[in-house]
Amino acid sequence: MRKPHLLIIRFSAIGDVAMTVPVVSSLAAQYPELRITVLSRKFARTFFENLAPNVGFMEADLHGEYKGLKGLNALYRRLLAKKFTAVADFHQVLRSDYLRMRFQIDKIPVAHINKHRHGKRMLTAQNNKKRVQQPTSFENYADVLAKLGYPVKLQFTSIFPPSGGDLRLLPDTIGPKKAFQQWIGIAPFAAHKGKIYPEEKMQQVVSRLLSEHANARIFFFGGGAHERDVINNWCQKYPRCLNASALCGSLQGELILMSHLDVMLSMDSANMHLASLTATPVVSIWGATHPYAGFMGWNQPKENAIQLPMDCRPCSIYGNKPCQRGDYACLYGISPDTIVERINHFIHP
Repeated sequence: MRKPHLLIIRFSAIGDVAMTVPVVSSLAAQYPELRITVLSRKFARTFFENLAPNVGFMEADLHGEYKGLKGLNALYRRLLAKKFTAVADFHQVLRSDYLRMRFQIDKIPVAHINKHRHGKRMLTAQNNKKRVQQPTSFENYADVLAKLGYPVKLQFTSIFPPSGGDLRLLPDTIGPKKAFQQWIGIAPFAAHKGKIYPEEKMQQVVSRLLSEHANARIFFFGGGAHERDVINNWCQKYPRCLNASALCGSLQGELILMSHLDVMLSMDSANMHLASLTATPVVSIWGATHPYAGFMGWNQPKENAIQLPMDCRPCSIYGNKPCQRGDYACLYGISPDTIVERINHFIHP
C-alpha cells in the first residue's frame, strides 16, 4: 500500500496563497504520517519550506515552463511521478481543473474548493443585497480536506516561534527592537482603488501617530513603482519612518519584521494576510470590499476591521469594480482619528 501523499494546488495571488498556511499547518500537525506537497508559484516557497517536517513545496511557472496545454501536460507527468494518493484543489480555475481531471482519469481521489459564488453575488448585488457572512477561505480549504478524509481542526498561531523571526537577519538600519519602542507597520496600498485609503488621509494617520508616540517607529510595506515613490517621500517627510519593503528585500525579511510589530495597519490586501501569519494584530481598512466575503485575516477579530455602514457596501468582492457613487465615500468617509484610536489599542504608552 502506498504511503499517503497529498497534493495541494493553489496558484493565484500572494494573499490567497497565504491563507492556505494555517490550514496546511493544522493538517500537517494533525496527520504527521501524511506527506504533503503544495504546488504553487515561486514566491510561496517562503511559506511552506520550513512549515512542518511533512510539508514540501513544488514550484510551477505557468507562464514559462508549464505554459499552455503542452506545459500542463508536462507538469502533470512530473506530478504523476510523485505518486500522490489524493489531490486537493484549493483554487478551481481552468489550470487546476485540467490537472484535477487528469488525476481523476488515473483513478486518484480529488476534491476541489466551493467558492460560494451565489452567496457572494448576493452580497455585492445592487438590489436585494443580502449581507450574510460567507464561509471563510480557511473554512473552504478545510472542507476540501474533509472530502478527502482529512478533517482538520484549525489550530495555528504563527509561522515563527513566540519570540518572532530573527531580526539579526535583517539590515542593521532596522536593528533590534528596544523595550521602550513601539513598532507600527503600515501597508497603505492594495491592488485596486476600491480598497485604498486616500493618501492624504493616510498621511494624517502617520503624522498623528508620530506626534502621539515619541518612541514609535513606522515601517512601510509596498513594492510597486508608485508605492515606492510615495513611501520614500513619506520617509523623507516624517521622522522615524522606514521603507521596510526596500530594506528587507525579500518576502521572508518582511515576515520577520512583521513578527515584531506591535500592530500592522493594512488595507484588505496581501499584507493583512502576511502579518496575520506572524500573530501580529492587524487593523484593516475596508472600502468597496467587506469581511463578509470571507477574506478577513487569520485570527483577526471583527473589531479590527474599520468600515462604514453604507447601503452600497460591499459593491465588489475584490475591490476591482468602479464606485457606483463615483466618490469612494466608503474610504474618504473614514476619519484618520478612528484609525489612530484603534491602533492605539495595541500600543503601550
